[in-house]
Amino acid sequence: MAVMIRKTKSTLPEVNFSEDGDIRYLHLATPWIQGSMWIAKPYDIELEYVQRMMAGLLFWGTEAVAGGHAMQLGLGAATLTKFCYKKLGMTCTAIEINPGVLHACRGWFKLPADDERLRVVIADAGEEIQRDEWTATVDLLHVDLYDHEAASPVLDSVEFYDHCKALLTAEGCMTVNLFGRSSSYERSLEKIAQVFREDAVWAFKPTREGNTIVLAQRTPQHPSRDALHTQAEAIEKKFGWPAVKWLKVFKPLVKY
Repeated sequence: MAVMIRKTKSTLPEVNFSEDGDIRYLHLATPWIQGSMWIAKPYDIELEYVQRMMAGLLFWGTEAVAGGHAMQLGLGAATLTKFCYKKLGMTCTAIEINPGVLHACRGWFKLPADDERLRVVIADAGEEIQRDEWTATVDLLHVDLYDHEAASPVLDSVEFYDHCKALLTAEGCMTVNLFGRSSSYERSLEKIAQVFREDAVWAFKPTREGNTIVLAQRTPQHPSRDALHTQAEAIEKKFGWPAVKWLKVFKPLVKY
């Protein structure tokens, strides 16, 4: 299947990679890490914050998502796309503005070719998600949109988050990587809460590297701590992530 190409920007950063032992890293013309891959385990998730981007599994469960639709805004090293496609059995759509990133993912990061369950669209994510074909189709939405300087999210307006919410199914959720100064994080969180409502928003404490993952639900869900613990144990057993420890640093914006 041919890659779908919409409108793209004319000036985009060079894409390159580096290796450190067993890990391969993606860069956009700077030392900032835009993604990573265990060379021997290309479909696993190596970075802690990327594992946390899968926090929607705490509400969906590790089995119920099979056959659902995952969408990534920003391909990075294709870690989330590959994981949802290979490990979870989901249909996956990734929207990436830089054709060089897709080329790198296919050449260096083991991203499979497009097929009936995998599609990469080369487009501006802010424009692409407004297309009617995506409305109310996405169960897990992953938003990780940073430029080569990684200073603040490229798309971070109330209007953008409103479009993100419109993508989601009734039980769907969005996770966003917010990286940067605390003031930037607080502004972003306020916009997300304005669109999704405070009772539908959950947030992790920052990782050591400064990545803060925020989760927002189309329909607010308030499972018991026991129910979340059961799901976390299942995630930890299946994928080896410290999901039980997540519950110490993952809280709803509004206590219930």
